[in-house]
Amino acid sequence: MASLYNSGADRAARRAAVLANHLVQADQLATGSLLLASNCLHYNPPELTNPASFNPIHLRQILDGHHLEARDWMFKLMEESPLFCPKCRWEGKVFVAPDYNATKEQQREMTMRRIEFLLNNGVFEGWLTDSSAEATMRKFALKECIGIFDHSLGTKLAVHFILWGSAIKFFGTKIHHDKWLRDTEKYKVLGSFSMTELGHGSNVRGVETIATYDSNKREFIINTPCESAQKYWIGGAANHATHTVVFSQLHINGKNEGVHAFIVQIRDSIGNICPNIRIADCGHKIGLNGVDNGRIWFDNVRIPRENLLNSVADVLPDGQYVSSIKDPDQRFAAFLSPLTAGRVNITAMAVYISKVALAIATRYALSRRAFSVIPNGPEVLLLDYHSHQHRLIPLLAKVCALSCASNFLKTLYIQRTPESSKALHVYSSALKATATWQNMITLQECREACGGQGLKTENRIGILKGEFDVQSTFEGDNNILMQQVSKALLAEYVAVQIKQKHFKDLGLEHMNGPAPVIPPVLTSSILRNAKFQTDIFSLRERDLFQRFSEEVFRYQAQGESKEKALLLSYQLAEELARAFAERTTLQIFLEAETSVLQAPLKEVLGLLRSMYAMTCIDEVASFLRYGYLSVDNAAVVRKEVMALCTDLRPHALTIVSSFGIPDSFLSPIAFDWIEANSWSNLSSE
Repeated sequence: MASLYNSGADRAARRAAVLANHLVQADQLATGSLLLASNCLHYNPPELTNPASFNPIHLRQILDGHHLEARDWMFKLMEESPLFCPKCRWEGKVFVAPDYNATKEQQREMTMRRIEFLLNNGVFEGWLTDSSAEATMRKFALKECIGIFDHSLGTKLAVHFILWGSAIKFFGTKIHHDKWLRDTEKYKVLGSFSMTELGHGSNVRGVETIATYDSNKREFIINTPCESAQKYWIGGAANHATHTVVFSQLHINGKNEGVHAFIVQIRDSIGNICPNIRIADCGHKIGLNGVDNGRIWFDNVRIPRENLLNSVADVLPDGQYVSSIKDPDQRFAAFLSPLTAGRVNITAMAVYISKVALAIATRYALSRRAFSVIPNGPEVLLLDYHSHQHRLIPLLAKVCALSCASNFLKTLYIQRTPESSKALHVYSSALKATATWQNMITLQECREACGGQGLKTENRIGILKGEFDVQSTFEGDNNILMQQVSKALLAEYVAVQIKQKHFKDLGLEHMNGPAPVIPPVLTSSILRNAKFQTDIFSLRERDLFQRFSEEVFRYQAQGESKEKALLLSYQLAEELARAFAERTTLQIFLEAETSVLQAPLKEVLGLLRSMYAMTCIDEVASFLRYGYLSVDNAAVVRKEVMALCTDLRPHALTIVSSFGIPDSFLSPIAFDWIEANSWSNLSSE
């Protein structure tokens, strides 16, 4: 015990000596003199010591991908309006952010006032009535900028345009388009989307709300038969929505025809709740309090036959059920198409919020100092510590890679055809899950990297964690989405094996040739080689396809049903889905790099691509678990991550400057954090 006490005392003495060295000079300790005045810390703009090695606008063109001028216009429109709470902090430095000190009622009211402002400034023109690729991509760009300002505002718009609006557009026919789309775009109708119930979220097929057809009156009767059937988390329902699309089981003459979508009015033009409808507030949330999520009960509400959205299936006046899609499973899948647009939007939004957090944390790390590494030496910038580089720079690589993947997904969406619907579902599910999970990892790391300043609401990162946590579960729980991805991939794999044909879709063409061979000894030059990176990601995916299929078939051979076998194989399913998402992202990122001609930017993109690949390999156990890498080679990969951190450190500021996010949409600690916290600026907080 004495040795333990002695060792503890020794440790305490050493720590005290270190702290003393930071407080006083060595000669002062010897003489017992008082502390001398030292120079105060001061802010040095990182631009002074971090010159750009490439033009940031060129990288922004790759990462934003489209509509840079429209984005800048949108940012400026918000920045100059008092509705977006601009605050002048010091020397004319302005920041815009929602007032999170407001009550949820005040936040909801402000959300609607901002929507009215955006409407009056023509922001929503063509969002539903112009289906061109140009208009759709412009809508994506503007909505991404709005979401950077406030997730509540972005989500409220997504419910109205992307969920309600897309349901009318894709489930409805000309009669619905003529009646609803223009009025929705002009906010004469305030739409919502009633799919989720208390008892059924991801399992849409199991919703319990019932729509019964009355052939005598040619009406549907919408009813909530039990408490678990109440519609839940319906954005806009608590206060503002006048109409909603209700997903219900369609009953005709005692037969259930499955889930269908119906238009139901829930409020009149002056906001009164319609007869036989009950609405309650979902209450305060950890984020998104500017969205009025509500619960809805329908007590035998009658609606006209024409309110069935009938592009997929229809009910004739006499009650005859007709559909061009005979397979009930395919018919049900068609009803979920609006969620694809939502997932595309969510993927992009997750990427942009990661950019916000990384821009703030990186700029702070380039001006904040802590401790010295030599006696009496100057304190060191946070980003000059290798450990701090390892916290932020791999995240920079991932967000750049996912930016390119998000742009790929948007392009796939606007070019969609009936034949590409399966691929769009697989890509949107995989990338939505990947980007939203990565966003939460990024926000947490950036929050910690900013220390106590990361807790302040005005510095954004901490509050964004609560605001965006919901992305992991809404419009598809991420774990379930990844299971759907692996299930679709397995179906593709089995079909190719049975037909003895080549893979032609989903980027799986690499599986048509022989398996890649990984060198037994890995060096830095090999690890940074694009072919090696592509090979090892492809090898992992190919091997997991085989392992997953064999395990499923083994369970089936033991008497389990196909569905049970898939559930029992969930671990390999998750690994395969991740392998698919990461190989896809690497492939897209490499294509973006290949298209660049400017040498300095091409070099940096190569470093970012290598960092993305090495970080994925270092983080994912399957590379070691299944023997794609030896233990020694895994250690080499880990060292290469640190070498890449060193190589990318000089470019960190230029990379975050390429994100295209105006200073006013970041936070005070991204700039002169000393002046922001000075006594003279208290009144501006």
